[in-house]
Amino acid sequence: MTGQLVVAAAQSHLTYFQAIVMGVLQGITELFPISSLGHSVLFPALFGWHNLVGVQSGGESFFLAFVVGLHVGTAVALIIYYRRTWWNLAGGLTTSVRDRSIAEPRQRLIWLIILATIPVGIVGLAFEHKLRTQFAKPLSAAIFLTINGVILLGAEVLRRRSLANAGRLSAPRGRHAKGAATTAAASDEDATSFRRLDSFPLLRGIAVGCTQILALFAGISRSGVTMASGIASGLDHEDAAEFSFLLATPVILAAGVLKIPDLFGTLGDGIRGQCFAGAAAAAVAAYLSVSFLVRWFKTRTLWPFGIYCLVVGGLCIIRFA
Repeated sequence: MTGQLVVAAAQSHLTYFQAIVMGVLQGITELFPISSLGHSVLFPALFGWHNLVGVQSGGESFFLAFVVGLHVGTAVALIIYYRRTWWNLAGGLTTSVRDRSIAEPRQRLIWLIILATIPVGIVGLAFEHKLRTQFAKPLSAAIFLTINGVILLGAEVLRRRSLANAGRLSAPRGRHAKGAATTAAASDEDATSFRRLDSFPLLRGIAVGCTQILALFAGISRSGVTMASGIASGLDHEDAAEFSFLLATPVILAAGVLKIPDLFGTLGDGIRGQCFAGAAAAAVAAYLSVSFLVRWFKTRTLWPFGIYCLVVGGLCIIRFA
């Protein structure tokens, strides 16, 4: 009874300001490779929002119902941004089933997305709640955020070494040419002969999709690990980012839709208005984020995001240790 009163009190103090801030945070960090789940744990702890800190690791929490709305808002933004792509892929699935063929690029890509989504769907259904309650704590999130940085930077270093060993790095250009061959990150302008997403091997695509399982740990970024895995498998940054965002859409949407009953049940009492406001903020932030990142990865790398995760994760480890 006492626990129910505490939850009810916390719900009543989830303000619209907090909801909108958390929505913007979710929309940005879900797509930027810096972990939305990790930031949703760290941000309230850093800013003293104690009504959101303790409940995140509870067995039943209104915060989880609130996050449902944020996920749906983010997924809607991704669907709107990639609406033409999804329409084309839907046509590819229809013709593939009808003709029993995966000859066309759009047929191959839609099956790549479907098959690559299955592993995280199964693991998520079985373990997401348990992992969330176990690791949705500031120190754990900080440690995993630091690990996320290592993954991003490690992927860039391995990629450059692989390209150099295969003779696929073009000659350095411009005023930074001297010593450029020794830099850890290689932009797509400095390399040649990438794999294309429309001909990406199915088994490699499934392997990339499986890395999403790591994002069940607060602090590990879904988009980060899938991009890192994609570029390590030979995709350029632009195709790796697109594949990551397309993979994320059904996972994020399903996570929200499956838990909508929580939002309309007792856990959602007193927070539905805040949830709607947060979801709208998440949708706007996610749309702007994907627009920015699509342009960013045409010419740039994961390097800045990896450094961010190392710095912020390390500082938060010191703060919460």
